[in-house]
Formats: sequence, structure tokens, C-alpha cells
Amino acid sequence: MNASGGRLAALTKDLWAKWQQTRESWSDANSIEFERRFLQELNISVDKTVAVIDQLDKLLAKIKTDCE
Repeated sequence: MNASGGRLAALTKDLWAKWQQTRESWSDANSIEFERRFLQELNISVDKTVAVIDQLDKLLAKIKTDCE
């Protein structure tokens, strides 16, 4: 499951890099609002999700160890 968190983080980082390229040609009030409303919120949500996935991964590993 931890690989899923890493993949999610990597894809989000890639999206952010693509956004930075887009900002080179789209830099107005709408782009700033789009970044604030969607991309910054996405980054916050992904960070929280990756942390939860990591916790779940540790919990599953503990359960597996306890059951052996």
C-alpha cells in the first residue's frame, strides 16, 4: 500500500511541475485563483492522504506480524 502513497505523491509533484510550465503562458488573476482554489487544496489533500496511507501501511504490517 505504501507504494500507492509514493505514486500519488509523485503524480502530484508531476502535476505541479506541469502547472508551473502552464503558468509561464497563463499568468493572470484567473490562473492565480485556479491555483489557490484547486491546486493548493489538492496538494494539502494529497499530503494528508499520503500520511494516512503510511499509517495504514504500518497498521497492516503490525496486524500481519501479530497474526503470524
